[in-house]
Amino acid sequence: MKDIVKGYLAAFISAATYGMIPLFMIPIKQEGFSVDASLFYRFIVTSICLAIYFGYKRESLRISFRELVIFMVLGILYSLSAEFLFASYDLLTPGIASTIFFMYPLIVALVLGIFFKERITIPTIIALIVVLIGVFLLSVKDMNNFTINYFGALVSLLGALSYSLYMVIVNKSKIAASSVKVSFYSTLFSATYFLIKLYITGNTLPIPSISMGCFLTTFGIVTTLLSLLTLIYAIRMIGSTPTAIIGVVEPVVAIAISIWIFKQEELTINLLIGVVLIVTAVTFDVLQHTKKTQ
Repeated sequence: MKDIVKGYLAAFISAATYGMIPLFMIPIKQEGFSVDASLFYRFIVTSICLAIYFGYKRESLRISFRELVIFMVLGILYSLSAEFLFASYDLLTPGIASTIFFMYPLIVALVLGIFFKERITIPTIIALIVVLIGVFLLSVKDMNNFTINYFGALVSLLGALSYSLYMVIVNKSKIAASSVKVSFYSTLFSATYFLIKLYITGNTLPIPSISMGCFLTTFGIVTTLLSLLTLIYAIRMIGSTPTAIIGVVEPVVAIAISIWIFKQEELTINLLIGVVLIVTAVTFDVLQHTKKTQ
């Protein structure tokens, strides 16, 4: 019983810490520090911490050439998911962008149905329709003119698609490596991606101050390392379905930060309805998919 309680607590911490991304990214953008550089530090801090963990456990980081190629692809997809999500922050509010990004479990079901011939069920189709209605409500800026930032919603959806492909590849590629090792190489290659991008674009990498360095380190530890480790622990203790359901905390935390801390959006009726529709539809689809699998 204690393990179950710990599992649910870990799932909550994982979702809440991932939802805290706006708490770090908004001040970083306000300071004018490069988003690419901040993402590089976010991922490199995580990979270094995981490397220390493997050294402490005296576990080998050796991988095959096939795994190397897969991990490189995973790193790129993980990077793109972060890049699209943060780009959508400038087009939508962080809370709305994070809520649209939370659609990734539905997109996973669609990808599996289209490319792996898994049957797309009626509940999934219904959930998709409900989600689209929710996205419409979230994207409406003016209820009188129905002005919708389609491009902002699309960018956030691209982030969700990238993360969905990441999850599909992890599940379908039959990787022998542990989840922690997958996380290590994913964050390592994500850091490499942003390092190369910084070199190509000519953006600065040096951290301007000690306080910013501490802030970036905390950003990586809280939103990536802590989120990943508690996610792995939660899945081990309570399973992937309860963990995915508790994941609804992610957009809720992001919206709360956007509304009450940074005052970047108002708590409107259409915002509430949109969030409830998306969260309910995704949770419903996860439950139905698990029931079908069992």
